[in-house]
Amino acid sequence: MCGIIGIVGTAPVADRLVESLKRLEYRGYDSAGIATLEKGHLSRRRAEGKLRNLDAVLREAPLEGHIGIGHTRWATHGRPSVANAHPHATTEVAVVHNGIIENFRELRDELLESGANFESETDTEVVAHLVTRELRGGRGPVDAVAAALPRLQGAFALAFLFDGEENLLIGARKGSPLAIGYGNGEMYLGSDAIALAPFTDTISYLDDGDWAVLSTASAEIRNSANARVTRAVQKTTTGSFLVEKGNFRHFMAKEMHEQPEVVAHTLAHYLDMANETVQLPELPFDFARLERVSIAACGTAYYAGLVAKYWFERFARLPVEIDVASEFRYREAPLPANGLSIVISQSGETADTLASLRYARQEGQHLLAVVNVPTSTIAREADVVLPTLAGPEIGVASTKAFTCQLATLAALAVAAGRARGALSTEEERSLVHALVEVPRLMNEALSLGGDIEHLARSFAKTQDVLYLGRGTSFPLALEGALKLKEISYIHAEGYAAGELKHGPIALIDEKMPVVVIAPHDAVFEKTMSNMQEVAARGGRIILLTDTSGAQKASLETEATLVLPDMHPLVAPLVYAIPIQLLAYHTAVVMGTDVDQPRNLAKSVTVE
Repeated sequence: MCGIIGIVGTAPVADRLVESLKRLEYRGYDSAGIATLEKGHLSRRRAEGKLRNLDAVLREAPLEGHIGIGHTRWATHGRPSVANAHPHATTEVAVVHNGIIENFRELRDELLESGANFESETDTEVVAHLVTRELRGGRGPVDAVAAALPRLQGAFALAFLFDGEENLLIGARKGSPLAIGYGNGEMYLGSDAIALAPFTDTISYLDDGDWAVLSTASAEIRNSANARVTRAVQKTTTGSFLVEKGNFRHFMAKEMHEQPEVVAHTLAHYLDMANETVQLPELPFDFARLERVSIAACGTAYYAGLVAKYWFERFARLPVEIDVASEFRYREAPLPANGLSIVISQSGETADTLASLRYARQEGQHLLAVVNVPTSTIAREADVVLPTLAGPEIGVASTKAFTCQLATLAALAVAAGRARGALSTEEERSLVHALVEVPRLMNEALSLGGDIEHLARSFAKTQDVLYLGRGTSFPLALEGALKLKEISYIHAEGYAAGELKHGPIALIDEKMPVVVIAPHDAVFEKTMSNMQEVAARGGRIILLTDTSGAQKASLETEATLVLPDMHPLVAPLVYAIPIQLLAYHTAVVMGTDVDQPRNLAKSVTVE
């Protein structure tokens, strides 16, 4: 997910543009650049790779302009290079862009025929040439953008800077997020509140289809019909957030260790801990009248939803269908009348998840969003929002956002069970009591870090890893494999343990580590049988279990990581920590970029 920043002010902006871009590094990027007006004329500085390379370019050739735009790029069209880095520009206009222009080929061919000279492989450059053609045809900057925007198909956020216009920035959004920041004698554009936090805590979020004309003194917002509109101006708390690692080597390590605190914060939001009951906000539907729940999410959020499926069906006796959002949005699933659709997203801007929400709305569903950004597009479009309260997550590989999603969904499942009469008052209290214990159990799980760091040295020498689990441990097996792939680049697969003999067992030999996630629950004995099958073929077993499970597991393992005994409801929240630690320490041993793994972005806002 690319990052955008724009400033129209009264003092040099180059250093501040770069400062803001550094806050957006967590999104993932492969090049960066800025453009300012120098004595009224456009001037750009761009660099491939990390922002330190852009810093070096600016030291050699400083910029002093009081207005400018900046960008961190994650490649979609064209390889990472200086030529493909943003901003893209003609002599009249510079533009930065987050998203994909789906009809760029048709526009490019049209513009080539009219004499445009393209310098990059990107879809973004067609926007600069499209606006330039309007400018050369006699339109002013505002009218030129108004004429160009309807020609663009796809999802995008855009910021424009014009030659000779030292008091004008224009921003536009369709699908991808964009916000306006209000300052003292300055105005700002940014991808999100984090981008704007160094400058202001007063923000307006543009609605889908909006575009805005900014000067040092004002912001005029227009909708897709070109009518002037107002959007709510709100205060944010992001300004107090410092993107620092503290005493940790990586953001991912810091965020893993924040989990007891942020999960406690999330649980406190949804539980009456004194009376051991769930206290949700008022819901616009009655769980007792629902026949089915549909869940859509992507990546790690999908695995959180898969855990929730087990919970809803076990504790609320409520059937659940779950889909990867990129599949759900296109398969035109029939949805029941008075149904509930739950969408889960860390950023609240995930393109496929947002499209799934909109499809569910068309089908007359109640819409509930579980998101970490309550001002996001998904949050604004849902009927009800359950925030996860994880705080900003910088590491691309999700850790604390995942466990906060689980905490929120667990509370929701218990509330559903109570509403449907599937749980008695005493059963609800027992489950809430188990949830209250989670932060303490997470701290105990974090204490396994030393043992896991030692284990990671052997993991780093392998090429393939298998993760096995049953019940709610099956989604954790999938998540464990994903984490290892994401940040260590080791191939890994997660399977339901009962599927072992249906194919994966063919892979097992003395070189294959097999991570078995097996709390002592109702399916523990079955999982042990699968572990026996691995042992018989010489597989290297790493067992994650609890005190009771460790006592009953009779097989020799390469390593057994022992967690405390706990209620089966909360096991996914606690067992998530050792699988995160294992991926993290393996990646550190291998020397990969833990916080910004190759080819990945923090939030996927395009298909």
